Amino acid sequence: MFIVDAHLDLAYNALQKKRDPRRRLADLRAAEAPDYKRGIPTVSFSAMRRGGVGLVFATLFNSPANDPFPDGSDEDERYTTPDEAHRLGMQQIDFYRRLVDEDETLRLVTGRATLDEVVASHAAAGPDARPLLGLLLLMEGADHIRAPEETERWREAGVRVIGPAWDDTRYCDGAWRGSKTGLSADGFRLLDVMGDLGLILDLTHMSEKATLQALDAYPGPIVATHANARALVPTERQLSDQQIRLIGQRDGVIGCVLFNAFLRAGYRKGDSKSLVTLDTVVAHIDHVCQLIGDARHAGIGSDLDGGFGAADIPTPLDSIADEGLIAGALRERGYSEADVAGIMGGNWVEFLRRTL
Repeated sequence: MFIVDAHLDLAYNALQKKRDPRRRLADLRAAEAPDYKRGIPTVSFSAMRRGGVGLVFATLFNSPANDPFPDGSDEDERYTTPDEAHRLGMQQIDFYRRLVDEDETLRLVTGRATLDEVVASHAAAGPDARPLLGLLLLMEGADHIRAPEETERWREAGVRVIGPAWDDTRYCDGAWRGSKTGLSADGFRLLDVMGDLGLILDLTHMSEKATLQALDAYPGPIVATHANARALVPTERQLSDQQIRLIGQRDGVIGCVLFNAFLRAGYRKGDSKSLVTLDTVVAHIDHVCQLIGDARHAGIGSDLDGGFGAADIPTPLDSIADEGLIAGALRERGYSEADVAGIMGGNWVEFLRRTL
């Protein structure tokens, strides 16, 4: 089964946390044992390959100084100005380009041709078959873009998906602090430029007001790469039923986050892992499918390296190598093989074939 994970902070973790995805997961864990201040590592390229992950949305993410990433990493380099955010984002672009230059089994997915090359490599058989791992660049937080007119430069560098918010940015409110003004004037201008360039808009982390404004204003493809159902976890960080239905109407895809606090209401980091199971994951996916009326708009966007670790992901998952276990839970819920294959990766592939 070809698995797509629509949200991993690979460059941020490599450059700021010294978690290079080229290292074996066992080595990453050994280097941080026994305290695991940032959580037990769960992501590496070798673990992805073991688990059948063929494509990931690899982020450009950096932490703003006025609201640092909440994982206790005081040594992180943070930005205070647009120029600083731009520089840090370009460093991450360079990191991804070095990865694909140095490893012939990695591909930077920028269009249908590279997407199809990656997918086809997983269908090849025989002793010489070498499945590729695709990296599709997703900008999480548009503060990296110093002015909307600069967006074309980021597209030329390989970015295909832009999420205007992580927290509040110059472009819109973030969901963490709730709706205030929604999109700024620059935010509307950013959407205009993105539409002209054919980029994909990621609504994740945007406030509800900004999300609804964007759904009304943006003519291009829309997704939520890593967001769960607010009906099950009632915070604005998750998607309301209205948002879910509107994304479905736009033929977008919603990726389920595998962080226990986003899966079970009231869960806090450090609570017993046993409180959240694959049935909890399927409940969020099923909620999306039931609201939209089909299984074509649900996927995975794990965020597995997003500030938590193996102790705070659903039982019995231990790393990204185990994502395929979600397929079995979907089958037990009654999903057909075709729908399971779609949710595990096919829906993202078909969406990208339509939109890249």
